Amino acid sequence: MWNGTTPLLEATRLRSGYATGDVLQGISIGIAEGEIVGVLGRNGVGKSTLLRTLIGLLPARGGAITLRGQDITREAAHSRARRGIGYVPQGREIFPHMSVLDNIRMGTFVGTSRSDRAGGPDFDLIYRHFPFLRDRHAQRGGTLSGGQQEMLAIARALVNRPDILLLDEPSDGVQPNIVEAIGDAILALNAERNLTVLVVEQNIDLVQKIVGRAYVLDKGRVVRELTADEIKNTARLAEYLAI
Repeated sequence: MWNGTTPLLEATRLRSGYATGDVLQGISIGIAEGEIVGVLGRNGVGKSTLLRTLIGLLPARGGAITLRGQDITREAAHSRARRGIGYVPQGREIFPHMSVLDNIRMGTFVGTSRSDRAGGPDFDLIYRHFPFLRDRHAQRGGTLSGGQQEMLAIARALVNRPDILLLDEPSDGVQPNIVEAIGDAILALNAERNLTVLVVEQNIDLVQKIVGRAYVLDKGRVVRELTADEIKNTARLAEYLAI
């Protein structure tokens, strides 16, 4: 459970949505540095809306978002990226007609000032964890498989050395062996760089593999927090994912 220590990223009574109305109904969550935290629940409960609001693609209509204790509620998405938030959207949204290398390079533009301070874009890191990207650097992104495109999207977010990575459904449309490889990479990055991860996911195997604790959403609200032991209970976890 959330232990009350100073969070790296925190949302307090967060409200957000679209023209039809609010989707998030006052969500409060906190993620400590080095944690891998899940956001679980059935489709349409606000999971993707939460990540889009945290990164700044949707404006908050109420509440607050803080990063390392600093209020970023009104900051633009590119400013949040420069502060150290990486984001991988559901559906990947790579540039299909651009090469693998150019797709990765696109990730360097948003957070250039941050990565320059940290020693420049970290191509070594992403090639170490996703070595096929080096081998296929000249291949068009759209010719990769769905799982390979997911890895490319993650690499694009990682190249600027983020402190926290927001991952939206990384297993969506991805073959099981690559889902397993993505899970391995996330765990390795967490161990190697203390990378903090907030992941929206419905794949039970991936959740149980990487997530240390989780928030369960329903109708735009947090309805339960799951401990590591509760996540290991497959039957109960399946119930929460179908809420």
